Amino acid sequence: MKRLLLVPIIATTMSFASGYTQADRILDMQKMAKAMESIQTGFFYNNLDIVKEGTKVLKETIIKVRAIDSEVNNKDIYEKWINNNLKMTNKIRKKIIQKAEDIEDRFKSGDAVQALQSYSKITQQCMKCHVQIRKW
Repeated sequence: MKRLLLVPIIATTMSFASGYTQADRILDMQKMAKAMESIQTGFFYNNLDIVKEGTKVLKETIIKVRAIDSEVNNKDIYEKWINNNLKMTNKIRKKIIQKAEDIEDRFKSGDAVQALQSYSKITQQCMKCHVQIRKW
């Protein structure tokens, strides 16, 4: 009986111990891209529920994005600094969350133009990260 309980506990612990991988980051980026598409679809169909769902997924997903384990465990200090600029990442994360909330609030109040401007600012933050941190 104890073995039956021990196996799921060990399996769960091992899955959490693996850390954040490049595959995890790619999946999170794909989720955020889909969330941005949902927000845009909500704009085009004038549907607040679709916009809300997109902003919810975007805010939930951006919190998970961080440096992958190979970047964190890199011994070269310069490469580690280049690959893992936590201060910039946290700033971008905070701005994206704030602008996602702006989108929802402004679209709800009927100001689609300002909501679209907040959407544009989110895409600017995405590109900022991809260009400066990810070296695209």
